[in-house]
Amino acid sequence: MSEAIVLNAELRKDVGKGASRRLRHAEKLPAIIYGANAEATQITLMAKDVRKALESEAFYAQIVTLNVEGKTEQAILKDIQRHPAKEFAMHMDFLRVDAATEVTTNVPLHFINEDVCAGAKAGGAITHNMVEVEVRCLPKDLPEFIEVDMAAVELGGSVHLSELKVAEGVKLVHLMHGEDHDLPVAGVQAVRATKEDAADEAAEGESSAE
Repeated sequence: MSEAIVLNAELRKDVGKGASRRLRHAEKLPAIIYGANAEATQITLMAKDVRKALESEAFYAQIVTLNVEGKTEQAILKDIQRHPAKEFAMHMDFLRVDAATEVTTNVPLHFINEDVCAGAKAGGAITHNMVEVEVRCLPKDLPEFIEVDMAAVELGGSVHLSELKVAEGVKLVHLMHGEDHDLPVAGVQAVRATKEDAADEAAEGESSAE
């Protein structure tokens, strides 16, 4: 498991576009915490702390501790508004979590054993249909990631959601909607022949005809 992610925050009283611009110029980031049947709280984060947190994959899926002027809030990141050109964070939304209430969020997929994949060894190419999957569980059961084992996948084969191994208490949201939502996560496709291969095959065909 990754180290717990903790961010210090201040209550934000000055809101609006102008106020948000002033905060960003001061290397601070506006954010909001909502949910859990509590009033939404406008907060301010330090931009340098956010930049460091964003480097961690766990920040996007794990429980985050927000220290808001002495009060601790447990939350998950629900949305990031980024600058359309420069991609830096401009605003963040956090959803409070309650230990006794299930949360729904996306968890990243980790693809393992691709170097020994049976289909790849047979000349196929591995394709990823998903890079994350939506799960529902109690906060204590939230996985940091879910592994997709590619070792036994044959050429033309695939791994579906129902084949993923998840811990007890963790549900894949797609599968909760029925068997027809058992989507492929990854597969091994045959590689199309190159022009050179096609030319060689044509030449071989002409030789055999003679």
